[in-house]
Amino acid sequence: MPRPSTPLLSMPRIRERALEIIDEAGLEALSMRKLAERLGVRAASLYNYVPNKDELLQDIANSVMDEVDVSGFDTDWVTGLTVWARSYRAALAEHPNLVPFLASGPARREAALRRADAVHGGLISAGWPQRYATMIGASVKYLVIGGAMGSFAGGFPADAELYEDRFPNLERAHLLPRHAAEIDSASFELALQAFVEGLRRRHAELTGETEDS
Repeated sequence: MPRPSTPLLSMPRIRERALEIIDEAGLEALSMRKLAERLGVRAASLYNYVPNKDELLQDIANSVMDEVDVSGFDTDWVTGLTVWARSYRAALAEHPNLVPFLASGPARREAALRRADAVHGGLISAGWPQRYATMIGASVKYLVIGGAMGSFAGGFPADAELYEDRFPNLERAHLLPRHAAEIDSASFELALQAFVEGLRRRHAELTGETEDS
């Protein structure tokens, strides 16, 4: 038989199929055997490319973090922070089932460490003390990870009768699931805006500069 024009296996293709399984059924659904079946190869063939499932997950997480934009710090720290947070949320929103794995930290992932280095350096260069730079980076992560773990608005039952007598202050909560994506996005932006405004004031206190400088 002639060889296929496109090789059955390559790291981009392995990552793509593994991420499909995670997106469809969650982290626990991924195994080397299931991945091999989806790729149409024997499981042993995968070990020529990746030694185990954990290393594969690290590689997948690294590729997702490659989508996060930290270039805004070349402009100023506020631009850097907002661009980073929005692109971070967007990258995770594409693969919510991967979020629990990403939540633990950058580990030894090159892309995540590069971005952490850029964020920390951008904040330090703008006059933030080391401790504050660390806490700001952590705070953005909490905001993004929390938003990516699930939908707040989508978690309310769409049953108007449920709220009528027992929960009168939630009389319109049954409408939330219908507009979940819009509400969740607006809520993230509200939290990010309030966070940045608070940081502007703290930055002015620490540096002696005005908030507009």
